[in-house]
Amino acid sequence: MNWNKWMRQSHRWLSVVFTVTVIGCVVAVSQEQPPMWVFYLPLLPLVLQMITGLFLFVLPYAVRRRER
Repeated sequence: MNWNKWMRQSHRWLSVVFTVTVIGCVVAVSQEQPPMWVFYLPLLPLVLQMITGLFLFVLPYAVRRRER
């Protein structure tokens, strides 16, 4: 599996993880006193998804530049 496929696959799975953690936060808010650390749970997958998303955004431009 090359880097492009691997990065796309990890970006997709990170979006699933992010969605699940946000749903978990919504469930935690419905409780009486949710712990504060629950609200920070979605940040890790979100940061990782931002990094992979930026890579996928820059990839076509890098390929065009390399082909010249």
